[in-house]
Amino acid sequence: MSNVSVCVRFRPLSHKERKANGDKVYFKKLDSESFVFKDEREEDVIFSFDKVFYEDAQQSDVYNFLAVPIVSDAINGINGTIITYGQTGAGKTYSMEGPSILHCNEQKTGLVQQVVDELFVCLGSSASTWTVKLSMVEIYLEKVRDLLDLSKDNLQIKESKTQGIYISGATEISILNSSDALENLSQGIANRAVGETQMNLASSRSHCLYIFSVQYGSTSDERVTSGKIILVDLAGSEKVEKTGAEGRVLDEAKTINKSLSALGNVINALTTGKQNHVPFRDSKLTRILQDALGGNSRAALLCCCSPSPSNAPESLSTLRFGTRTKLIKASPKLIPEAVDNTKKPTIETHDEDDLRDRILSKLRLSLKEDDVDLLEELFVQ
Repeated sequence: MSNVSVCVRFRPLSHKERKANGDKVYFKKLDSESFVFKDEREEDVIFSFDKVFYEDAQQSDVYNFLAVPIVSDAINGINGTIITYGQTGAGKTYSMEGPSILHCNEQKTGLVQQVVDELFVCLGSSASTWTVKLSMVEIYLEKVRDLLDLSKDNLQIKESKTQGIYISGATEISILNSSDALENLSQGIANRAVGETQMNLASSRSHCLYIFSVQYGSTSDERVTSGKIILVDLAGSEKVEKTGAEGRVLDEAKTINKSLSALGNVINALTTGKQNHVPFRDSKLTRILQDALGGNSRAALLCCCSPSPSNAPESLSTLRFGTRTKLIKASPKLIPEAVDNTKKPTIETHDEDDLRDRILSKLRLSLKEDDVDLLEELFVQ
């Protein structure tokens, strides 16, 4: 078992923050893993994480520490998830995508593009056969929408014994190289829900998931391993008095905050000895992240923070979330699958899973929630 890897990134002060507070920041560096931050009573608190990226950190620094082990594991059949978390405007999407997924210099390239590049470098240097498929979805107003096919605007989350948690019906595009992947990612990003607030001109109004499924085979022993990399760019928590949200933007903010609160409740249940009932089903976000946080997956969390005194309460909340998350124990396992090389790859069907879901749907009408959870555990064993 291993702990979830948790890192913190402080972005540079914005023009607005400098205008309000000058160059003042709300933390004091200790080393590359620790810093001092003031709590609500203005008392110094020492926070320690696996790594702290200060304002001068490069995108490549974040990638090399956080993502390289997860890419390597995925090729070897171990699932991995990277999550960016923090208040709106804290630098989550910049860390994940950079200023542009297609047009930015190498120094500013985000995690997504670097993961893609590394993935194909590793696979291209191997004599084994491989396939990579891309899916991209967002959770918007508690609906899972397919960003590669906008006609699919209410996808269902399902579970099977072999796949674990998966998004039924999500578009899967086979990608052959980095440029192919980035073109499709660019299309998905363009379809993502964004909006303007007083804190961010292009605020993400949804949680976005980039999903890379990798199959890596060997002709010598007729076996293949399947690994998955999920990159999760969470929408930021918001305080309405700061963002000035109104109308639909306000509805979006309420939904975002509710799902992030559900995520916090899951983290608390996993780290306070209450694992007999972890409320993964309280939101679409926590249901999708069930394997990453409590199952067979390597997981990493990047907590993005503003260094400004004006955002100190939100940064403190993010840091406490990261501290709790670091206590989670993960149990990633390699699950090789035997295959017949003489047959062409086929698309996996989920008839058995669909039958199970239909049965459970009928039983939910007459059972209590705890009974349903127990029943579902029996179905997937």
